[in-house]
Parts: sequence; C-alpha cells; structure tokens
Amino acid sequence: MTEELESLKESLMAGRLSRREFLGRASALGFGAAAASMMPGLALAADKPIKGGHLKTGFAGGGSADSLDPTLATSDACFLNLRLFGETLVNTSASGQLEYRIAEEASSSDGVTWLFKIRNGVEFHNGKTLTAEDVVETIRRHSDEKSQSIAKGGLSQIDRLSTEGNTVKISLKGANADFPFALSEIPLSIQPNGGKGDPASGIGSGPYKLEGTPQAGVRYQFRKFANYWDPAIGHVEENEVLIINDATARTGALQSGQVHMINLVDPKIVGRLKSAPGISVKNVTGRSHYVFSMRTDTAPFDNEDLRMALKLAIDRDEIVKKVLAGFGSVGNDMPINANYPFFDASIPQRRYDPEQAAAYYKKSGHDGSPIVLHVSDAVFSGATDAAQLFQQSAAKAGIPISVQREPGDGYYTEVWSKKPFFVSLWAGRATQDQVYSLTYLSTAPWNETHLKNAELDRLVLAARSELDPSKRQKLYSDVANLLRDHGGTIAFAFNDFIDAVSNKLGGYNPDPNRALMNLMAPIKCWLPA
Repeated sequence: MTEELESLKESLMAGRLSRREFLGRASALGFGAAAASMMPGLALAADKPIKGGHLKTGFAGGGSADSLDPTLATSDACFLNLRLFGETLVNTSASGQLEYRIAEEASSSDGVTWLFKIRNGVEFHNGKTLTAEDVVETIRRHSDEKSQSIAKGGLSQIDRLSTEGNTVKISLKGANADFPFALSEIPLSIQPNGGKGDPASGIGSGPYKLEGTPQAGVRYQFRKFANYWDPAIGHVEENEVLIINDATARTGALQSGQVHMINLVDPKIVGRLKSAPGISVKNVTGRSHYVFSMRTDTAPFDNEDLRMALKLAIDRDEIVKKVLAGFGSVGNDMPINANYPFFDASIPQRRYDPEQAAAYYKKSGHDGSPIVLHVSDAVFSGATDAAQLFQQSAAKAGIPISVQREPGDGYYTEVWSKKPFFVSLWAGRATQDQVYSLTYLSTAPWNETHLKNAELDRLVLAARSELDPSKRQKLYSDVANLLRDHGGTIAFAFNDFIDAVSNKLGGYNPDPNRALMNLMAPIKCWLPA
C-alpha cells in the first residue's frame, strides 16, 4: 500500500493530481490526511507553486552560431532563451486564444487600425521602465527592410506606427482580424529602445536575467528577476539551459538527474522511457510538421515536374509508422492541418505512387545523378531515418537520392535554406496568415524554399483582409492547393511534440503550440522545496 501512496505522490509532484485529489485518494488507501501530508517532499503538493530551486533543461536545437539578438533568433534554443529573459506583447495560449502580456488589451473597430494598451509598471533588467516607445522601436527594428527577423513577414502589413500616451497605435495597409497574433512571435520580445546599441545584451523584461557569459550551443544561465511584474510566472530561483543535441546523451541526462526536462524525445524509445523510474513522457498533437524542402530557385528543383516526382515518391505512411511510431499523422505538402481554422478537409490526401513518380521524373528530364538530401537528427529525432526511408521508396520509382548527414552544430546557419534540398521542422502558428506570412510569401523572412509566386501572394493578402468566413475559407483553400501542387515543400508528417520530464517537476501542462509547454516550461514549472 505504501507503494501505491508513493505513486500518488509522484502524480501529485508532477502536477497530475491536485493536493485535494491526493489527500482523497490517500484516505481511500487507509492513510489519514495528516499522515499523508507528512510524506517527504510533499511541500510540492501545495495548490500554489513552490518558489526557489535550480531548474535545468536539456535542450536539442541549438548551435554555436546562436545569438541573443532577437532579430537573429533562428533556432528553438534562441526562442527558449527569449522566453526566459524577454517578453512579447501577446502570446498564443494552449487553446489557441490571444493571451495578453506586455499589452494588457488590444482593440480595433475595422481590422485596419489597432490600439495596444501597454501595461504599466513593467521594468527592464537594466532598471528602465518599459514604455510604448520601446514597443514601437522594437517593431520598427524587426520590420526594417534589412532585418533578418522571423517576425518581419507578419509586420510587413504595417503602414504606420505611433504612440498615444501609453498606447501603441498600429495602422495596417488593409484589414486583418488576426493581426494581434503576428505580435506573438517569440523574437518580438520588447527591448529597451528596440534593442538599438546592444541588441545581443540579453536585457529584456522577462522573468529571468541573464547571468554570466552565455556559451552559445553549450550553456546559458539565468537568475530570477526580482522586479518581474507577474507573480504567476517564474517560480524557480535559477534556470539553466544545457544544449544537448545528441538524443542519447539528452535522454541519459534526464535519467541520471542531470536535467529536469528534455525536448525531442525519440518516438521509438517512448515505451522504454515510460517505464523508467521517476520520469513522465508528455506528448501533445498540434500544428508542428516535418518537411523536406527544395529550393525552387536552384537546379534541379526549379523544375516543377521533378518536385512533383519527389512528392509522389515518398511513403508518408511508412515514415509515420516507423519513424514517428504513430506519434503523428501524414502530411499533404502544405503546412496546414485540421488544427487550423479554415482548414479544407476536402483537399485529397497525396499518397505514395511510384508509377506516377517515375512518370514525372522522366518528364523532368533529370540526368539521373544522385539528388542530395541534407539531414541532421538535431532537427528532429529520426530525421536521418526518415530520409533513408524516402531514399528507399524513391528508388522504387527510379529516382536516386543520396542522404548527406550534417552536424547539428551550425545546421541552421550553414545548411538550412542554403543547401538545395534539406530537412526542416516547423512548429506551426495560431493562424494560417502567420504561417504563410512567415514562410511562403515571396517576401517572407523565412521563405526556405525561395518560392516566388505572385498568385500565392495575391491570395494570402486577399484572405488576410477578407472578413467573411466562407469567402476566407475559399481563399485559404486556394492557397493550400497552390502550395501542394506547385510549391517546394514536401510536408510529409505532422508530429506530436514529445517531451520527458522528471516527476519532481510540478506544473507541467502540454501545449500544442511548441515543445516544453510552448517553450514556457522553465518559467511556469516548479521544483520541490
């Protein structure tokens, strides 16, 4: 019976039971409330989070070229750091709703002019009070034509920026009912004076201050910011991020207690990890998807027939079964699934068809030389396996693929969107407009396939300003079909986010937006006293 009580305690400490539920079940086992409450470590069981402690995260997705400058943030490791030391105007909640942060409200009467009321009393780590001017300068820096920011695409719709007291006024070039979501991009963390002067200083208004000298691709240390405005966030005293791109080493660090949580758990080891003592596996289905991307401006992928041949030569079902171990679903060469509003379920699912693939390959006139696909397991666990399965299925269509493994360190600066054919991972966004503005418009800052398509641009802009739901759905359906048939993206699977956490961790609640609770686990979870 004591084993059953210990199991209840682990569920309580992991946040799966409330204190009241724990005491009720303990009483049912014959333990009085007082006796149960005296169990070691039960301080974590309080309904309110415990403050203090040193939390360590083992994280895959970082490299030595990572920067603390938000406009240069290119990896999930950069985004995780920004969650710790920075903060955006708004966030996207786990349910897909707008959540106010630096902005305490947003309003518009026509979808063109938006007013964002800035929260009073927010302080930067350097002691300066955050103002509406800081917000405006941050947006201007990210939207500058020379900016490399991931947020640039969503900001391209802005016509004018101004302040009215502590309110930011944003006038758009056209109506967009979803515009506030564009400001939830993690790199849009508000910086003093927009980050001018020293943008990589790590000074923000988030719950944690950068401590010591960061080691890009290795280690980052943070300490609780005493003057942070929101007592509901930032429970531990110290946060440490350890970049561990190797899946085996990352899992080993969790099992040995060196870290409290990890991302990118290999689906093939989920069963084994679930049976490991003191560890819980967390998975959640959302909008994240895996892709093989072809640069449409580079031979041989500037040939649309060759692109279609490759889209038909991949066995998506086999990859979902063997690589994702069922923790996902097949993709349809577009970045949208049923988790998005305005999804068109009538679009036919593309399937493996080696005969049609062979026909398109012959039509393309390709010279028969191996097509090099660049991959790294640092992008997602099993990326190399997925590429090798693609290689095998394509061979049955007479299409030769050579799989080139790349090191995780530097993948996003040396390989991603630079090599002609490469693996990529997208976390997805709250709205379709965000996805298309980020990656698929001709002017998108992260247009990894370098697709330039005037009709797609026209459709996305029309959908953005269309307020009639039925007309808007038709426009987004047209965008999806165009990308599916003419784009450079082989979106072969939508994946679950699979994390693993120590049972000592409290407050963990999976979020479909990104891994590790939309990268907020380090600032929302807590440890035993």
